[in-house]
Amino acid sequence: MIMRTVRNQPRTTWEDLVNDLKAAGTIVTKKTIGNTQRRERLKSCSAHKVPLLKKAHVQARLKFANEHLNDSEENWVKVLWSDETKIKLFGINSTRRVWRRNDAYDPKNTIPTVKHGGGNIMLWGCFSAKETGQHPSIKGMMDGATYLQILVENLLPSARALKMSCGWVFQHANDPKHMAKATNEWLKKKHIKVLEWPSQSPDLDPIENLWRELKV
Repeated sequence: MIMRTVRNQPRTTWEDLVNDLKAAGTIVTKKTIGNTQRRERLKSCSAHKVPLLKKAHVQARLKFANEHLNDSEENWVKVLWSDETKIKLFGINSTRRVWRRNDAYDPKNTIPTVKHGGGNIMLWGCFSAKETGQHPSIKGMMDGATYLQILVENLLPSARALKMSCGWVFQHANDPKHMAKATNEWLKKKHIKVLEWPSQSPDLDPIENLWRELKV
């Protein structure tokens, strides 16, 4: 019953299992439940947060996958990937664990913080299979006009510096400011081919891995 329940509902807690078994006439402790799960090689893990996918998003992602299923490595070498990200100026961008016995407040075992978070910066960046392109910082709020200015000043210079081959393809997400009419008209005027991209798909964008490395 324990294994059937957690297979069907992975978010089930030990308390839920204890109560369910009690209702079924079996009294067990949390330790027994834990031993059972370990015996079945199950472990408790933090659930990853992912974008909420509606039916239309799922269909668009599947369509994208099918259309590019047989693309060669040469096709992907022609892609110039791009995105924006926010980086904290003080502290770290993710949770950290430390190995210790006691001394919880030893400086080696703590993470310093400042009031109001210490501020942050926004970056736009791009990269290809060869290396990274330009990555300017973004002043103030990012809107369609700001995004277009970033592309005007950085996209083609990055493509030239990276020696992108003829017929190279630009990738950016379906954010409203990316899809602004002025931006689309500029890309068309410059004869820049854009990779069709499914919404709610940051996990498909390899630049997310690059941002993570930068933040770490």
